[in-house]
Amino acid sequence: MSNETQPQIGGKIRRLRRQRNISQGALASAIGISASYLNLIEHNRRKITVQLLLKFAGYFGIEAGELAQSDDGQLVGDLMEAFGDDIFADTDITNQDIRDLAINNPVAARATLHLFDKYKGQMASIGDPANLQPAQIATHHQATDAISDFIQENANHFPTLERAAERVRQDIDIASDSFETGLRTYLHNVFGLEWRFSSLPGGIARRLSPDARMLEISNILPAETALFTTCHHTGTLTANTEIEDIIEQSTLPQNDAPALARNVLASYFASALIMPYAPFLKACKEFRYDVERVARQFGTSFEQVCHRMTSLQSPKATGVPLHLIRTDIAGNISKRFSLSGIHIPRHSGACPRWNVYSAFLQPGRINIQLSQMPDGEIYFCIARSFEKGGYRHNAQRRHFSVGLGCHISQASQLIYADGVDLGDTAQIVPIGVGCRICPRMACEQRAHPPANHRFKIDETQRAESLYGRI
Repeated sequence: MSNETQPQIGGKIRRLRRQRNISQGALASAIGISASYLNLIEHNRRKITVQLLLKFAGYFGIEAGELAQSDDGQLVGDLMEAFGDDIFADTDITNQDIRDLAINNPVAARATLHLFDKYKGQMASIGDPANLQPAQIATHHQATDAISDFIQENANHFPTLERAAERVRQDIDIASDSFETGLRTYLHNVFGLEWRFSSLPGGIARRLSPDARMLEISNILPAETALFTTCHHTGTLTANTEIEDIIEQSTLPQNDAPALARNVLASYFASALIMPYAPFLKACKEFRYDVERVARQFGTSFEQVCHRMTSLQSPKATGVPLHLIRTDIAGNISKRFSLSGIHIPRHSGACPRWNVYSAFLQPGRINIQLSQMPDGEIYFCIARSFEKGGYRHNAQRRHFSVGLGCHISQASQLIYADGVDLGDTAQIVPIGVGCRICPRMACEQRAHPPANHRFKIDETQRAESLYGRI
């Protein structure tokens, strides 16, 4: 047996270290290596010997096998999606080649994705002079994907922000039994800040006065959105140090990504402030992840609860590993995160068979699906569509659908699985990531042929879909 392990587990070690608020120097000293060597390990630039693997596992109090599990599934999926693009149609690259790249050289793999992101951003602007310059669009697209990767790498769990939110929440609860009243008191006493509802220009959710003494919140926002917006600003005031430390320790590119990260992390703080970790996890377990029931307890929206449910990854008290996807009615994926193992598209719309799309046909209702990916893994998925828009006549409405799910092995922990025969193969819906990389040939909903196939149309018969039989 080789004295080196093959899986690239640097990201997992970095995540465990950050979750426990341990510095690189402290961990390196405990393991018996230099901080610079640990940095190379965390970025998958050095392989880990069996002896080191056992030391890391012992330090974190987990099984070596658990630590050694490959952490490159999302990277492989993203690469396969990229190489499924038409520009690679004439290459002979295989799925195994892509896996080898992700496993053996993840740095080069991510650089390849970075290059592909820029290419897609540039192509999006061609032919429309009203658009931004290609480099600007590419930078923005790169930053958005970088934030998605950043959230994934950290398992959407930031312990320092959880602790910061707990400290502020204690002060709020001492001030009043009402969270809103306590928040008002806290902001006034600590920052001399008042907040009120006002008529703000269209598209503005909140506005801070020039002297930073008055926070105006749009009076047409839903109650839960208005409160979240106020807590988001509270996060920028009370957790700025923690937010900057997280960004400084990250590998985010130095373009728009840090600014976007500040906004995302302030939102994380707001969520943790409104839905504190321990009572929220308790409610999830007590109500078996009944999103609407939990939302009622915390006075939050369906989407806010779904987001919070994906962040329950404290090593000492974990929730069900979930995935989340949000899409608009045109199929644009605006949020993606996966702990369940399901692969969510990076660049293109997902498979139309996903219930996150069919949910638009039944507004406000929970849609349940047993979804099977091409690799054979089955996931239990729920989805619900909803709309956003101000409380006023003729307000423009935005339509979204949010999907939440877990691996089939975890499904019984969700109330939505009650009455569903999880072993009934007839209920399983074959889905994919996207037509270009989906191997299922006999699919009536194909929008494109697979990237590695050519047309061989039989004139004696006609399939329901032009691409269904190639």
